[in-house]
Amino acid sequence: MHFALQSKNVITQGQMIPACIEIKHELIVAIHAYGAKVECPVTDHGELTIMPGLVDSHVHINEPGRTEWEGFNTATQAAAAGGITALVDMPLNCIPVTTTKTAFEEKLAAVHDKLWVDCGFWGGVIPQNANNLNELDELLSAGVLGVKSFLIDSGIEEFPNVVASDIRKAMPMLAKYNVPYLIHAELDCGSHPNPIIGDNYTSFLESRPKKWENDAVALMLDLAQEAKEAGHDCKVHIVHLSSDEALTSIEKAKKSGLRFTAETCPHYLTIASESIPNGKTLFKCCPPIRENENRERLWQAIEEEQISFIVSDHSPCTPQLKHIDTGDIEKAWGGISALQFGLPLIWTEAKERGFSLVDIARLMSFETAKFAGLDKVKGQISAGYHADFAVVDPKKIFTITNELIKHKHKITPYVGREVCGEIQHTYVRGSLVYSDNSFIAAPIGKTLLKTTLTSQATINKEAIQLGERA
Repeated sequence: MHFALQSKNVITQGQMIPACIEIKHELIVAIHAYGAKVECPVTDHGELTIMPGLVDSHVHINEPGRTEWEGFNTATQAAAAGGITALVDMPLNCIPVTTTKTAFEEKLAAVHDKLWVDCGFWGGVIPQNANNLNELDELLSAGVLGVKSFLIDSGIEEFPNVVASDIRKAMPMLAKYNVPYLIHAELDCGSHPNPIIGDNYTSFLESRPKKWENDAVALMLDLAQEAKEAGHDCKVHIVHLSSDEALTSIEKAKKSGLRFTAETCPHYLTIASESIPNGKTLFKCCPPIRENENRERLWQAIEEEQISFIVSDHSPCTPQLKHIDTGDIEKAWGGISALQFGLPLIWTEAKERGFSLVDIARLMSFETAKFAGLDKVKGQISAGYHADFAVVDPKKIFTITNELIKHKHKITPYVGREVCGEIQHTYVRGSLVYSDNSFIAAPIGKTLLKTTLTSQATINKEAIQLGERA
């Protein structure tokens, strides 16, 4: 397979330029001037933007074990439709949870012939394997890209929350492997005992106050500092940040030299709690969507790079578990389903705030790939990298409808929302997998294991060098 794509708008090396991208054997082999003569067929995408395929490092796919919620086939199709060419699967909501080498091997067996995009995996730390470091060592050696823990009830019995003593035991092992420790940062402070929520969104919001996040992030700051002083420089990452007040601890951690990062999600950046009607369970997630003033502060934090990147936290379930018919927010499963709409949702808001598509590529591709340890092969349009592209019409306005949804259950809180920026085509390692609302050929995605990423990147570079000498 040897061909080229070109456009007057290609995002490469932190800029948008006219360029021709030459692709051979799944890799980008060269970036030429637009209109250059190359010894292969060329597809010209004209004014459309060719950007690096997005890398979504926070996706709950739930297979094996809860495939009635979601599965790898439908989730990775939705990813491809959203211009995502690589994602990282979370360790919970599946059965078994990915907290042991055996469970991880079972998950790897489940993905066979189901991946439309490339897929990496997070492992999990729960009290059991935090206290059994041999078990954690085996899990990390098997190829997970890092691990996640909850500081609060996860809602999944098999994935209990950790406490400070568990974290202290796990951190040296994670520092040894140089992988991130992802933390669901909420601590139940008991300030709202036995709240009556029902269908009232404001009551739900008040039941999970900012203090829960603030205290959790502050705890992780203290534990990271303690570990570093003991010689264990552990990467700590706060997932789906919602509270603007927690940014103070994050900034303090960064200034003190800790490897401490945070992400946020489209729902926290595009929705304000004031606009959520009572009984609309599709908007429930944890931590919750907060007030517009909080939302604006998160955008400011992105601009100031206090928040490192944006991911979906796609967390689907069945319509029944969402209690859509009853409107019971208290009983509804917490999670937002919107995997394929991240780019248009963020671009619609971001462009009005002075961000460019180059910025979006950094926030949703380059930085996420770097965080997950995929940055030797993913996250940028450069020679030696996988030929992963999202071809986007940044001016195309469309309305999100149930019919457009590619994930398993055709529900999302964004139905009826008008957005800008349509994914026209998605290429994964040089193969066109999605084009004009249709999926092409068969699933060609591969698993991305930490144990093989470095060697694969070296092989890629050597192959290109041999080709150039030939």
